Amino acid sequence: MRDAAPVDHATATGPGRPSLGERRRAALRLDIAREAVRLFTSQGVTATTGDQIAQAVGISTRTLWRHFPTKESCVRPLLTAGLDAATDELLRRWPPDSALLDFLTATCRHGGLPSADPAVLDLIRMTHTEPALRAVWLQAHDDALSVLAELLARRSGRSPGDLRVRVHAATVNGALRAAAEDFALRFSDDADASDDELAACVHAALRAASEGLPY
Repeated sequence: MRDAAPVDHATATGPGRPSLGERRRAALRLDIAREAVRLFTSQGVTATTGDQIAQAVGISTRTLWRHFPTKESCVRPLLTAGLDAATDELLRRWPPDSALLDFLTATCRHGGLPSADPAVLDLIRMTHTEPALRAVWLQAHDDALSVLAELLARRSGRSPGDLRVRVHAATVNGALRAAAEDFALRFSDDADASDDELAACVHAALRAASEGLPY
């Protein structure tokens, strides 16, 4: 009989809390993402190498490739962090007696949206000219669909696989993506664009989504 494995007190956590090792990996991945965006913005995606990203972070290239399969995929943590805030964290505060559009409208009006991250805005703008980055952006949104579907299914009492739930989740997801892209492109030359302007973009996109298909 094998002895019981010793408890690693440096990484032991309570239920649902990431371990210390997981938090460190997440922080490293976010550092990599920010340096990748900085280099992509300053010298272009094509001219940027994995070696340069690794050197900017202070890690080996081998370590970089352990975390990401391609240089373009290095930006993914920045995108998923923003999507997590907009979908998971935000919608979990959705009151049971409020319609989704009413809740999101009130959130926009009262400054409850996450602030726009300049690095993410730079990245979103690049997705319009860099197909590989576009693929990462779209994949991040596709992955967020399951979170939205779970939340809407829980509220409606339906299954996350229900067609109406999936369509509604895709509608909200698409509205948030369109709003982010609209804000990033329209205010590309305005470094002082406010969170109110971001909220206005989100509100307009959600209003359009709520109209259904009026064609």
